[in-house]
Amino acid sequence: MFEYFPGNYVWNLSVVATLNSGGLINEVDRACRPIRDLAARGSDVGTAEFMASWTAVADDLTVRAVADEKGGHRRAAGQKYQRAANYLAQAERMQSAHAPGRNTVYQRCLELQQKVFDLIDPATTRVAVPFEGSTLPAYYTDASTGDHRTPCIVMWNGLDSTKEHMYASNFAQELATRGISTLMVDCPGSGEALRLQGLTARVETEDWAAACVDYLAARDDVDNTQIGLVGWSLGGYYAPRAAAFEKRLALCVAWGANHNWGAVQRRRIEREGENPVPHYWDHVLWVWGESDIDAFISKADAVHLDGVVEQITVPFLIAHGENDRQIPAAYAHRSYEQAVNSPKRELRIFTAAEGGAEHIGLDHLSHVSVFIADWIADTFREMS
Repeated sequence: MFEYFPGNYVWNLSVVATLNSGGLINEVDRACRPIRDLAARGSDVGTAEFMASWTAVADDLTVRAVADEKGGHRRAAGQKYQRAANYLAQAERMQSAHAPGRNTVYQRCLELQQKVFDLIDPATTRVAVPFEGSTLPAYYTDASTGDHRTPCIVMWNGLDSTKEHMYASNFAQELATRGISTLMVDCPGSGEALRLQGLTARVETEDWAAACVDYLAARDDVDNTQIGLVGWSLGGYYAPRAAAFEKRLALCVAWGANHNWGAVQRRRIEREGENPVPHYWDHVLWVWGESDIDAFISKADAVHLDGVVEQITVPFLIAHGENDRQIPAAYAHRSYEQAVNSPKRELRIFTAAEGGAEHIGLDHLSHVSVFIADWIADTFREMS
């Protein structure tokens, strides 16, 4: 993995994720160079400076995008707005859960993202999935043509990503080229659902899977017999759990095999393995709606797939990096070994030699996402 900040895994992960989601190396370098020395002091120190430095680059891009837009250069403006949204979303992800102004930054990300849709991606729209008296905010990329109903993938994020990160990954665009629509959802405990609506994570992910399927089944552009579910990072627990119990789902992908996330938390208490974000324990308490670590750990013990993946009865892909420093590759093998009732189960381990070996393949994201998109397209085709 490219390591701009030697020895600081958490900051490097953000840099690599940005570069593999449409960031430009010159702009990322300009954001990182002023804070390079701070990175040597650990992942938690300097996150406010991280935000300030990356915001400066996003501000410059926004000024230039406004000028492009005024000049009638919609595509150039949209591209700059997208990179600005990407940089701000990654910087916001790195902040403490209660950092001053964090929600203001996130609100700006939403506004920039909407500019992108308005200017250069009319196929993607903001939608809201009804859920327990509230909503799950989402982006929907429509791949349908005319009266033809299309297959659709529901995409869920993980512990610290958002629907803006999912959009920037270009996965929905890969699926669209294969005639598959995508619903990118901020689940409870993530993105807008957490930040602006206060919805926290829970063990029973089938609850919000049912809400997503209900929403899609009511659309006239979706083939409701071909609705699949993809979850990356902690979504590698969320998605298989949901597929085990929401039987209307047609396939499932664990993009990172989070088979026993509870056990991972106990190892992190012992300082084993890498954290995904700075201010880690502050972040997980926020996501899960707990006030102390003991209560959180007790809840997290139930976040596992033992006795669950056996109940998956649809095609199931597990994609994992051999050098994932957050989630051991052994969990990918465990999910595969236990998914005995899936009619088409596949385990794909990405190696360091080919790339995609780090957490959810962030070191070579396009390589992993294209493989997953092809597997989904092939599987839907086989169903037809």
